[in-house]
This record gives sequence, C-alpha cells and structure tokens, in this order.
Amino acid sequence: MELQKDYSLKKLNTFGIDVKASFFTAFTSVTELVQLLGDSSPALKSKLILGGGSNILFTKNFEGLVMQNKIKGKEIIWENEKEALVKSGAGEIWHDLVLFAIEKNLGGIENLSLIPGTVGAAPIQNIGAYGVEIKDTFESLEAVEITSGKSRTFSLTECGFGYRDSVFKRQLKGAYVITSATFRLSKHPKFNTSYGAITSTIEEMGAKELSIKTISDAVCYIRRSKLPDPAVIGNAGSFFKNPEIPETQFTELKVKYPDIPSYKTVPGMVKVPAGWLNEQCGWKGKVVGNTGVHKNQALVLVNHGGANGEEVKNLAHAIQKSVKEKFGITLETEVNII
Repeated sequence: MELQKDYSLKKLNTFGIDVKASFFTAFTSVTELVQLLGDSSPALKSKLILGGGSNILFTKNFEGLVMQNKIKGKEIIWENEKEALVKSGAGEIWHDLVLFAIEKNLGGIENLSLIPGTVGAAPIQNIGAYGVEIKDTFESLEAVEITSGKSRTFSLTECGFGYRDSVFKRQLKGAYVITSATFRLSKHPKFNTSYGAITSTIEEMGAKELSIKTISDAVCYIRRSKLPDPAVIGNAGSFFKNPEIPETQFTELKVKYPDIPSYKTVPGMVKVPAGWLNEQCGWKGKVVGNTGVHKNQALVLVNHGGANGEEVKNLAHAIQKSVKEKFGITLETEVNII
C-alpha cells in the first residue's frame, strides 16, 4: 500500500469540495486494513475511513490519513428454495449490489436502487427509500475494531437500527470499520409499490408485468428525475433527515398549516417531510453564493461550483434556523460534516 501525500479529495466526495488529506491510501482486504490501523506514526494518528464520499461534507483539509475502503466481492453464501444470503464486500458500490440481486432474481432491496454510496456505508445510515430500509433484509455484518484491530460480527439486533440511524452513529461511532455485509433476500419477494409514485411510473413505462426489475427501473427513473447527478452538480443527496415530532405538536401545526404532509411512524409520533418544510421557508431553488438548494428537491443542497465546505455548512445552518423559527422543528443532518 502506497501512502500519497497532500492528496486531493475533490473527486472522492460527491459535493466536489476541494480539500486535501495529509496522507491517503486505499485498502482492499481486512489484512491491509489491520496493518494501516496498527500504524501509530504521529503523522498518521488521525484516521478517516472513506467509502464513496456520498454522505460527507468536508469543511477543511484533513490532517491525517484518509483510508478508502476498496474491499470488493459479491456472492451467494447460502440458499434454499425460498431465500438466499448474499454477502458483499464493504467497498462495493451499493447499486451494483442491487443489480447483482436482480440478476440472481433475489428480491428485497430493489426499492433501494440508485442510492449513492458503498455497501459498507449503508448499514451505518440504515439507508432507506420508497418504503424499504436496510434493516428489512439485513442479516449481519463484519467489522474491525479500530483500537484493537480485532474482527467482530454484528447481528441485526446488535446494529440497533433506527430511522437513518444505527449503533455506528451513536455508541460505536468511529469505533469500527465495516468490511462486509450480508443480506437475506427472497426468491419469492413481496413487491412494495405503495410508496411514492412507483405504481404510476411503472404504468407510464408500459411494463407488462410486475417484477423486481420493473420496480428497480421505476425507482431509478424517479430518482433521476428528482435528484441531481453529482457528476453534473455537486451534492450529497438528501442533506436532512425527515423529522419525527410528537403527534400533539403535529396537531397544532395542522391547524396553522392544513396542507402539511405527514407519515405516521411509532405510536404518538409523526414524520414530516423535511423537503416540504424547507420549501415552505422559501429555500427551494434558492442560490446563495456558490451554493444553493436544488430547484426540484428542497432536501438537496448543491455546490454550483467553487463552493467550500463552510459555505455549504452555513447554508444548512440558515435552513435549520428558518425551519425552527417557522415550525418549531429542529432538522438533523443526514450528511456527516468533517
């Protein structure tokens, strides 16, 4: 493994923020990862694990070692007549795993098509879309403890999944590096088309039959029509979580804002779309210096070119402040700010 000095991270984060790492390398195996973690050189004391760079905002240069996870491999490790366990290296692109499952006619993650990022990042965030979350098909993951270099397997329960949340964002934040993940997929899946415009999109596409492939195609079409391509304009997808608020608070807001949309979650709580809140505060399509909010989706903050991370962070703070003042709701970020 070669350590590269003063390495530009501009092409390794989807916001396209032009920052540098003091040192950079990529690892392709658990052995290489453990070797890097064991390097106690003063200049390499600070370490950052980077996947696809789709859920991160750099606000400054990283003084230390950035290590990109490039552990690859996708395979069926067990199956019977009803289901199969599919194991993937953490460095695989998430959508490539979805396509692998579709090719093998295994259902369960087709609604998560085209979500940016790597397989290793998916459980940390408990990624979700169109009525499906990682936890619905998750079996286990393997990870290496940063301080000891020891490997450990985490079960579904041990991951403590919540809405865009897991134990790796709370108690074990920064404690482990995920090296692989395994999912239990179905050979006779139940199709989930009730969320969003999946059904109408499939009809518009003229699909003759419902399948995991047609659902995936519909999801891809919807995402491409609503969300900007990071290769064209810098962004990290949804910047904020959809907030969950007490039902009593929602009832009060409903009186003042009759059109406020909502989704019931756990008893006593209601989820409100953050994009709607942002749009009501006038942010949709707004340009602020080199940054702005996407014209088609008020959840997405964009880099119009030349923006630095502080500019994007300041825009996010301004949006959070306006939503808090207007609705009394605190928006939390999905994106990790470094």
